Amino acid sequence: QVQLVESGGGLVQAGGSLRLSCTATQSTFSTYAMGWFRQAPGKEREFVAAISWGGRTTNYADSVKGRFTISRDNAKNTVFLQMNSLKPEDTAVYYCAVRYGSPVVSDRAYAYWGQGTQVTVSS
Repeated sequence: QVQLVESGGGLVQAGGSLRLSCTATQSTFSTYAMGWFRQAPGKEREFVAAISWGGRTTNYADSVKGRFTISRDNAKNTVFLQMNSLKPEDTAVYYCAVRYGSPVVSDRAYAYWGQGTQVTVSS
């Protein structure tokens, strides 16, 4: 079983930046694709970004393309989400997740999830 711990959330003004981190406890981290998802109050969980095990393939939701960047450091079992030009509509709880396979957008394909970290963007 993989345990994931997210960090880096917080309160930021619109136009600001945050970097989220997600660290996995399992040593086979480098074999997993990683994804970031988010859920705003009253809304369903939605895909944000995903990265392949080697980092060569990335996927982004249209709403974050050009503003967010996903990356990973397999030596540290950590995946990052750099969020720039934040907007109030980015406010949500952000979750990281892992799957053994390609970095797909469906949350149903991900087996293990972190506890989430709150991101709040003020206008």
